[in-house]
Amino acid sequence: MPEVIAIAGKGGVGKTTIGGMLVRYLVEKVKRSPVLAVDADPNSNLNEVLGVSVHSTIGEAREKLKNDVPTGMSKDNWVEYKVQEAVVEAKGFDLLVMGRPEGPGCYCAANSMAKKYIDALKGNYSSVVVDNEAGMEHMSRLVTQDVDVLYVVSDPTPRGILTVSRILAIIGELGLHIRRTVVIVNRFHEKDRDTMAKAAVEKGVTIGGTVRDDEVLSESDAAGRTIFELEASSAALLDAYGIFERTVTGVG
Repeated sequence: MPEVIAIAGKGGVGKTTIGGMLVRYLVEKVKRSPVLAVDADPNSNLNEVLGVSVHSTIGEAREKLKNDVPTGMSKDNWVEYKVQEAVVEAKGFDLLVMGRPEGPGCYCAANSMAKKYIDALKGNYSSVVVDNEAGMEHMSRLVTQDVDVLYVVSDPTPRGILTVSRILAIIGELGLHIRRTVVIVNRFHEKDRDTMAKAAVEKGVTIGGTVRDDEVLSESDAAGRTIFELEASSAALLDAYGIFERTVTGVG
């Protein structure tokens, strides 16, 4: 079975960038190919971080299911075909995007469909990396319920640490099957250390690692470069790799 690694956190903390770094780490350092990257955030942009184009999503397949099933094909076979069609192949990894459902309505139907077919697909991969929807309320809708490592990403502010504590509490309440949870504080400055540490103690949060705020990464993002084009000397990349090395199962 593949190792399943999920990324969670509130919006704006850089969790998708952390997810992109993780895919690069697994492909480049662990050489754990192929990796399946899943963008489970309706505000999809993991493909931009990874540098691949997306032409089809699970959300689109769900909408087409309403009136577009070819004659003589069962709904299950048609959906399986459309999901396979939505898998984008790249060097060392594949990408599957949930996407936004068209029109009003709950995201749950596409999410439920994704769970079924990700479970069917993941046996073809050595690792699965899932970039989840931002926020806390989605935790009950994780597209895979058996997670080996969950990275909860925060910024170094007391409010960010408070959100992490709430996410961790929800995880406990839901009884999710998560083998290991690691809190990553992203965009860290040394001046933030004391405030961050105080907030973590007050909220009962154990910080598993910090990733420095990095001008090299910011300039790379501004230039539209992918995570694979980020210089290996990037402080943020080095920090993230250090965390992955310690926490990804079978590596550290």
